[in-house]
Amino acid sequence: MVTTLPALTPLEQSLLVTLRSRAADARSPRPVLGDALADEIVRELGPDAARVRVDANLVTSCALRAKRLDEIAADFVHRHPDAVGLDLGAGLDTRWARIAPPPTVDWFDVDLPAVVAVRDAVVPARARTRTIAADVRDGHWLDAVPAGRPAVVVADGLVGFLDRSEVTTLLDRLTGHFPAGEIAFNSYSRFALRATRLVPGTRAVSGLLRFPGIDDPHELERWDPRLHLVREILLSREPEVALFPPLLRLYHRLAAHSTAWSRRGTVVLHYRFPR
Repeated sequence: MVTTLPALTPLEQSLLVTLRSRAADARSPRPVLGDALADEIVRELGPDAARVRVDANLVTSCALRAKRLDEIAADFVHRHPDAVGLDLGAGLDTRWARIAPPPTVDWFDVDLPAVVAVRDAVVPARARTRTIAADVRDGHWLDAVPAGRPAVVVADGLVGFLDRSEVTTLLDRLTGHFPAGEIAFNSYSRFALRATRLVPGTRAVSGLLRFPGIDDPHELERWDPRLHLVREILLSREPEVALFPPLLRLYHRLAAHSTAWSRRGTVVLHYRFPR
């Protein structure tokens, strides 16, 4: 049975880019992430998902950044079995299935109401995993999330659609709501934001991107002084590059020699915060 998507805005449709990328990775002979559930969801959506074009670079970068975000979230919830997990702009991602958090962890997938309606229809339910239908720029959605517990917050692809003031406001609300935790997301350099106009899949949403771009991960610490950088993950320097197609593998191995050049590609930023 094929599930037909309702009418979605271009912003909401952007979820199909990362979904199709994870599914394409799962089908490859040497997957980086291996998200079989993403492939199942793509098949359930049928033509609505199949018409989205993604290239090899997008597939590998989406898969690898998701893998690193998974590792950060999994490490946190297994160190803090009383934690709260948040996936902001979750789309149709099933991170909880990949990281298998302890049953004592409360996990929340947050996205726009139309996206959550689709998510609830095609993504399997799990105990202590809930959806929140809200715009993350709305300050009231956090009222539904328990405070007073450590939290891990991940956002894959969300930040690019927010401007600087919206990012700083969101970070301030998160670091003020929880006593301590970690926040990880994929970031964009100024060059990378310009390059989205040239990449199949992201070209369609490039006009929606509002993030100013950052070329130094410590800049976020100045935006919110409660944040402390744990690690800047430059994907060109990660071992999974060995699984990339030959030309992409060569490019990333060359880029890995330069921090500035590596930052032109996919970057995952990982911060921790106290209250």
